[in-house]
Amino acid sequence: MIHIYSLGRAARYFPERMALVSNARRSTFRELDARVRRVAGALTRHGFKAGDRLALLLPNEADYIELVYACAWLGVVAVPLNTRLSAVEIDRVLTDANPRGLIRHSSLPVPTVQVSWQMVLDQDPLDIQSDSIPDPIYDPHAILALIYTSGTTGRPKGVEMRHSNILVNVYHTNFWFPLEEGAVHLHAAPIFHIADFPFMFAAPAAGACQVTIPKFNPQSFCERVERERVTHTVLVPTMINMLTQLPDLKNYDLTSLKHLGYGGSPMVPELVHRTRQVLPNVKLVQVYGLSEAGFLTGLLDHEHTEDKLTSCGRPCLGIDVRVVDPTGKEVETGQTGELVARGANIMHSYWNKPEETKLAFRNGFFRTGDIGYQDANGYFYIRDRLKDMIVTGGENVYSGEVEAVIYTHPAVREVAVFGIPDPKWGEIVKAVVVLKPGKTLTAEELIAYCRRSLANFKVPRSIEFSDTELPKSGSGKILKKVLREHFWTHQERAVS
Repeated sequence: MIHIYSLGRAARYFPERMALVSNARRSTFRELDARVRRVAGALTRHGFKAGDRLALLLPNEADYIELVYACAWLGVVAVPLNTRLSAVEIDRVLTDANPRGLIRHSSLPVPTVQVSWQMVLDQDPLDIQSDSIPDPIYDPHAILALIYTSGTTGRPKGVEMRHSNILVNVYHTNFWFPLEEGAVHLHAAPIFHIADFPFMFAAPAAGACQVTIPKFNPQSFCERVERERVTHTVLVPTMINMLTQLPDLKNYDLTSLKHLGYGGSPMVPELVHRTRQVLPNVKLVQVYGLSEAGFLTGLLDHEHTEDKLTSCGRPCLGIDVRVVDPTGKEVETGQTGELVARGANIMHSYWNKPEETKLAFRNGFFRTGDIGYQDANGYFYIRDRLKDMIVTGGENVYSGEVEAVIYTHPAVREVAVFGIPDPKWGEIVKAVVVLKPGKTLTAEELIAYCRRSLANFKVPRSIEFSDTELPKSGSGKILKKVLREHFWTHQERAVS
């Protein structure tokens, strides 16, 4: 269904407009639609049909976007894989998703899980021919993609994003970042993230061009903005921090950039002020959301006032966000509780996880796991996390997953992993470790051990060894709050 309202619409109404710029490739909407038809034909010749799953382990390039469009055309479920994961972590996702095929790039980790059909796209391109294929599917309830998020136990969870979910996300995207014919959106954040994924469909729906860079760095970002006259982009605060500190930033013409969205974590007020200084004509929008929902709330440019810089904003039309107590009852204004939400943008379920799906919903609302409050004007503020999660550079890290790896080291008796504030990454992963009697272990050795099984962003950046056992509650649970406290003493929030 989503093809009809995105690329299909663009090919009908803006056929000669530039649609996609990636490296040396440039395509109009007419050319892109025709190529996607041929890519869909190639997948059909390889036996893919509606409901099959195709895993994609690719950088931000034209092939990635074309393959997602082809999946949407056929009703094949795209499984975008996080390119920052280790081979072991990718194996877990592939085992859970059980895709019919995998298309990957040779520069990225090589999974060991056997998939019935596999292609290394930069070495063995798809055989694109002028096949005859059926019209695009029109089923709002068909699963468009499985967006994977780490589970609290380290088990991956596939979020079932249906065609109808993404269409609603397209509407929300255009609420926060108004796109218009001729606009240019830069995919600087990874496409596999829910923060950027909907823009693949929102851009063509409005007649806007998409530009890609394989991987973010401040120089390539500025070069692409200057050359392609980029108007819209979404970054995580870590990227913005790197951008604002680029020594030769003033040497680039970034005047075309009009809308800068940021998410993954709130931006500290000092970075907001610095961004205003170096990009004075850019409209800032903070978006708060989840893999399970897309965007939930946003803080518009004119709302970036001193009293609201720590707010994640208010919901747009079609989203109901509330704050509830542990029983699910809505609390009074200003009181702290868990943020819950409902709307047509929110997932129906996790892939093959009925019990976890059931736990994620209560009274018709999705439980975000974030703790916060709403002020008298309806603005939401996040103060802590119900889930034991760290957000570092816009990436989610569940402490239980890191702890599970550390506990497999033969020298470790007990460990607690949590986030501590960091000016560059927002938070970094810290581990406090107690060794077994008579055992020795250095921080460098433990970090090297973790790298074998964890993505780089999940590996602890700070390791502390304790000579005494970790503080525990009466039930024997490690009191991470006690361990975290002194790191967050002078912070406004218990998350960064």
